[in-house]
Formats: sequence, structure tokens, C-alpha cells
Amino acid sequence: MTSMPRRDPEADHLLTPENSALILIDYQPPQIYTVRSMPTGDLIGNVVALARTARRFGLPIVLSTVNVETGVNEETVPQLRGELSGIPSIDRTSINSWEDREFVDAVKATGRRKLIIGALWTEACLLFPTLDALREGYEVYPVVDALGGTTVESHRSSLARVHQAGAQLTTWNSVACELQRDWARRETVQDFVKTAKEQGDAWGWYLTFTES
Repeated sequence: MTSMPRRDPEADHLLTPENSALILIDYQPPQIYTVRSMPTGDLIGNVVALARTARRFGLPIVLSTVNVETGVNEETVPQLRGELSGIPSIDRTSINSWEDREFVDAVKATGRRKLIIGALWTEACLLFPTLDALREGYEVYPVVDALGGTTVESHRSSLARVHQAGAQLTTWNSVACELQRDWARRETVQDFVKTAKEQGDAWGWYLTFTES
């Protein structure tokens, strides 16, 4: 039972805490409560678990909203905003966040080429910046169980489009496992298990044995 030596975490082709960043776009009440592709509670629970995972593994996080400063829209929902203390919210008027200078500058400032991304809706605020980031040579990982569309059809067709363009679809718990990678990395095991249990899925409770 011998683990291989850890690969270079910056050059690893898989996600690591050292080579990836989390991008969260438009998790605001009007967007969330018009999602019809998955239950609202599941969507919020999954994106919160994704944010907790990113923070506990030390990933840079870019958070963006649309039309808050204009008074049209509300801020990020409190369940998620509460997990992101100290992280500024970049407000935009553009539907496509990749057409906002401050947003793109913030993404580039992370220094990471692997972008784990969640956004609402799938058919707009996820689709457009994903296609643009791919075109600029980024690797993009849409977290499909933390996304939502206004219809099932719009959600699925948009995921098909970004996948065809080269995006690598994933889930929040797959991201967590990819970042953890080895139970022998004891320094992050407790936080990994805590996040899974807080999210509430059965697999998180199954992982309790690792805490012993």
C-alpha cells in the first residue's frame, strides 16, 4: 500500500490546489429561482459545497454578479455569499462576463489555467465565458450539478455545446476528490470529509471512517 510520489502539482494534467481556480458567476435570487433544470435546494447545496471545497483547498476564487450596482438585481444569495467572506464581488452589466474588463483581469490575476466554473444560467452566463476562455487557451471545467438553466433543454444543449468545444464536464464531489487525490495527504482529509458531510449526501457520511 504505497502511494506514488506526488506529481508536480502545477504541471499535473488533473486538477490540483496549485493549478486551478474557481469562478462563480451570477448566483443571485432572480437567476436561482428561475432555474428549472434541477431543484433549487440541490443547486444551492451543491454550489455551497463547491465553494467550501475551494476555500478549504486554498484555491483562488473569482466571484461575479450582474446589475447589482445599477439597482436592477440583488447580490449573491446569502447561503453562498456567507462562504466567501473577504472575496470581492465583481459586478457587471455584460451578460457574458468575459466581456467585462475587471472580470477578465481578475481571472488572469489568479495565474491559473484550469478554471473550475459555476454560473447561472447554463445557457448564457456559463456558456459564453466558457467558450471565450477555451478560445484563449484555458482549460474549463463546468460543474454540472452546480449549474442550472431555465429549462432542462436549454441546460442540456448548452452543456453539449461547451463539451463539444472542449470543456471538461465535472461535478462538485468529483472536483473535491480530484483535489484530495490520496487519503495519505492527511492535512486536507478532515476538511474534505467535513465538506462532504455538510453537503448532506450519503457518500459524505460514508467517508466518516477516514477521520479515525
